[in-house]
Amino acid sequence: MESTEKLTDTNAILAYLYETFPLCFIAEGEAKPLKIGLFQDLAERLANDSRVSKTQLRVALRRYTNSWRYLKSLKEGAQRVDLDGNPCGELEAEHVEHARATLKESQEKAKAKRVETAKAEGKVAAEEDKAARPAKAKMRRKPHADSKKVAIPKSAPRPQAAQPAVKLAPATLSKLNPGQRVNVKLGVNPVSGVIQNINKEDVHVQLDSGLTVKVHAEHILL
Repeated sequence: MESTEKLTDTNAILAYLYETFPLCFIAEGEAKPLKIGLFQDLAERLANDSRVSKTQLRVALRRYTNSWRYLKSLKEGAQRVDLDGNPCGELEAEHVEHARATLKESQEKAKAKRVETAKAEGKVAAEEDKAARPAKAKMRRKPHADSKKVAIPKSAPRPQAAQPAVKLAPATLSKLNPGQRVNVKLGVNPVSGVIQNINKEDVHVQLDSGLTVKVHAEHILL
């Protein structure tokens, strides 16, 4: 019996579209420009599918067409396609130019956010170092006259502290907070991002690429 479980996660809806319309929605590699008015065709084709709603389809379609991969596919000479992969006309110059401008703006915003995050992390590190200075200065004070001095041969090598390997592990919801920088498991390699908000078990993370995903805590690595 076919599953009628409601799809609420945007990533799950996109995966469903990749499977249902593989000649239109491309999961990996270069995307194809979509037919103008494709949402109406999509809504009609899935009208009897209880797993998705028009609102959810609209959100998923917006994320797909705002991705850098899709925007890069809108170039001169490219053909738009319908749900079955049939060509629906060549892209107009104004649509190509709009895609370029949108891509450039999105990339610049993502770069600015990375710089801002790096500055914030650097500021925190500087504050921690400043707080640790009194303790370091105390350790460097001249020892008491009664204390014994132990000579260390110049030739004796100083022991090097072992650097522990950094391992990422699935997070728990109780340890996650808005504004926290995390890694999201979306594929083979984790993708970095910042938590925007947490709604019950759903965690909204804005990736460094500029995209926002909604995942559960077990897909977040710390």
